[in-house]
Amino acid sequence: MKSNLDRFAVYKPFAHDTISVVPYLVGSPSFYTGNVDVARQVSVGGHKCSFHKPTEASLAFLLWGMNIIAADGETWRKHRRVVGPAFNNELYQMVWTETLKTYGDMIAAEGWEGKQEIDVPVIQTLTFKLALLIIGKCGFGFSFNWFSPPRSKDGSLSIQEALRIVTDSHMIAVFLPQWIQNLPIKKMKEIREAHHKLLGFMKQQVEERRVEVRASLSEGSGGRHDAFTMLVKANEDEGKLKLSDEELIGNVFVMLFAGHETTAYTLAATLGFLAYHQDLQDEVYDQIVSVVGLERDPTIEDYPSLDKVLAAFYEGVRLFPAGHLMIRQAYEDTVLKIPNPVGEEGITTVPVPKGTNVIVDMVGVQYNPRYFDNPGEYRPSRWYGVNNESESFSAFSIGSRACLGRKFATLESVCFLSLLLRDFRIQPALKAGETKDQWRDRVLDAKIALTLGVNDVPVKLVRRV
Repeated sequence: MKSNLDRFAVYKPFAHDTISVVPYLVGSPSFYTGNVDVARQVSVGGHKCSFHKPTEASLAFLLWGMNIIAADGETWRKHRRVVGPAFNNELYQMVWTETLKTYGDMIAAEGWEGKQEIDVPVIQTLTFKLALLIIGKCGFGFSFNWFSPPRSKDGSLSIQEALRIVTDSHMIAVFLPQWIQNLPIKKMKEIREAHHKLLGFMKQQVEERRVEVRASLSEGSGGRHDAFTMLVKANEDEGKLKLSDEELIGNVFVMLFAGHETTAYTLAATLGFLAYHQDLQDEVYDQIVSVVGLERDPTIEDYPSLDKVLAAFYEGVRLFPAGHLMIRQAYEDTVLKIPNPVGEEGITTVPVPKGTNVIVDMVGVQYNPRYFDNPGEYRPSRWYGVNNESESFSAFSIGSRACLGRKFATLESVCFLSLLLRDFRIQPALKAGETKDQWRDRVLDAKIALTLGVNDVPVKLVRRV
C-alpha cells in the first residue's frame, strides 16, 4: 500500500490536512484537502454553497449526454428527481436475486463444479464480468448470462459484448483525439462498432420502455423493475420537467460506468485483502455460516445480519476509493473554515477567491489519521456496528451528491462474497519463491484509470467442503 500512503504523506510537512498548491508555471492556485469537514463545505450544493462543479471536471462522464454525475445546480436537482426513484426496493430485490443466479452461472461456465483447487491468475476477470452482468440485468433489464458468445450467428456484436467493449474502452473514447479513433485499426474499428451498436440500441430501448411504461400505467400492471425502466417511468411522471432522450441515455450509461468498474475493483481488493489476512477471512466465513448455514442460499433478509461481510467490503472501498478526486470551484469570493491540526482546538478561516479550485482528495480522506487509527491497515472491524447508510463512511462520496448506487453495490457485493467465501477459501497465488508479504507488496497497490483500483490480484480458490 506504499503508493496510497505516499498520497497522504504530502500533507505531513505542513501539519495540516488542507494545503494550498501554487503552480510554478501555469495554472491557478488550488486547495487540496483530505479533511471531511472541508469536503462537506464544498460539496453540499444548494443556494447556500459558494462552490460548484466545473464543467472540465466532468468531461469523462459526458460522452453519452448530460447526467446526474456531470450536472450541477438546478440541472443536477432536475436529474436527481428522475434518477432517485429508480433505486428502490424492487430493484434491490432484483440485484440480490440476479447475483445468486449469476454466481451459479459462473460456477457452471468456469467448470468449477467438483474441483478442489482453482487458480485464478487475475480475480478481476471474474469481478468485472460479474459486475457487468449484474448492471446489465438490473440496470438495463437485459437477459445477459455468463455463457453468451461475443458475436451473433450473423457475425454482429452481441449487446452484451458491445456493452463490455464500450465499458473497457471508455478512456480511449474520452481522451484520444477523434482522428486517432477513426483510424482503420482493428481495435478502433471494434470500438466504433460497439459504440454505434449500443447507441442505436439504447435509442430504440428508450422508446420501447416509454411505450411499456405507459401501457403498464394504464393497465395498472407492475411492469419491469430494472433501473432503466424505472428511470423512464420516473421521467414520465415529471411532465414539463422531463429529461430528453439523450439525457436519459446519459444517465443510464453513467450508471453503467459508476456501477461496473468501481464494484469490480473493490471486490477484487476485498478478496485480495482477505486472501492475505486468513484470520479475518475466517471471521467473515464464520458469520456467513452462522447466519446462512451450509445448505440454503442467502436471502436479502439476511443482508443486515451479514455485517462482517459488508465491513470487509467497506474496508476495501476505504483503502481503494474509486472516486479518488472531487473537484469544486468557487463561483464567488468566499471562505473555508479549516479545522486546526489534531491536538489543536478551533478552526482557521481562510479566504478563497472566486475561481479557486478546491480538490477533495478522497484517498487523503480515507488515509487521514484524524479519522482512522493506523489508516494503512486493512481492519474491517472499523465498520462493525456502523449503520449501512451512515455518513461516517465517506468513500461513496459526501453529502447530498453521495453515490445513489451505494446500496445496489453493497447488496451485490455482500451476496457474491457470502456465496464465494462459503464455498472456497481464498489464498494468495504466489510466484516461485515468493512470500505472502512479497505477494502483498506486489499485488495490493493502486493503479489509476478513470477510477482508482487495485493491481491484478492472483488468487487460489480452495474448496471448503
